[in-house]
Amino acid sequence: MRPNTQRPPAIPPSALADVLVERLTTAYAAAADPAQAGPMAAYMKDVAPFLGIRTPQRRALSRTVTKDTPHPSEADCAALALRCWSLTEREYHYFAVDYLRRHVPRCTSGFLPVVRHLIVTTSWWDTVDLLAAHTVGPLVAADPRLGAVMDEWVDGDDLWLARAGLLHQLTHKSATDAGRLFAHCRRLAGHPDFFIRKAVGWALREYAKTDPDAVRAFVTAERDRLAPLSVREALKSLRHA
Repeated sequence: MRPNTQRPPAIPPSALADVLVERLTTAYAAAADPAQAGPMAAYMKDVAPFLGIRTPQRRALSRTVTKDTPHPSEADCAALALRCWSLTEREYHYFAVDYLRRHVPRCTSGFLPVVRHLIVTTSWWDTVDLLAAHTVGPLVAADPRLGAVMDEWVDGDDLWLARAGLLHQLTHKSATDAGRLFAHCRRLAGHPDFFIRKAVGWALREYAKTDPDAVRAFVTAERDRLAPLSVREALKSLRHA
């Protein structure tokens, strides 16, 4: 799949983002641990450098960064996320992902281009999967018209957008648009890339917890087209049951 070439969204002015980014960079820089940074970057295939802050400490620091700050507007969320993504170290991206997960109910469908930019920039599963399930998913659930955009992502040329399209319904349970889920999995069945094959199976496995018969029937019907990895992942919860 070809890399994304769209221009990034403009960063809107935001006094709240100014405060948060100043607090964030101060707190995270003070906690940096170079001895941990190298192994953490290597674990993520050197997609980005790390400060070396482990998750429990990072989340504790994040709570101090956001303490006593007001609820953000959509523009605040966009400014914060885009500014964090412009910073080099991966922990700043994680802060933005966590912030959006918490505040996505305050955003409209117009926020999707911002999330798209985050998905296709410094892309790896550690940010893409969380953005797909906990930011893209709620946006689509709030505005089902965005389902057509998910179709475009799955049919498009960007690997990570396709993975996000596959995974955006991970938490939807009984509200899953099963027809769209199965269509996406069928469209990408047998895909040569590991991350897509894994995502097909993962999406099916999660939905199997809600409708195991539907997933079993789909896998039976499409087994000759699905990659073996996708089949194994799809049937994991059914085997355990």
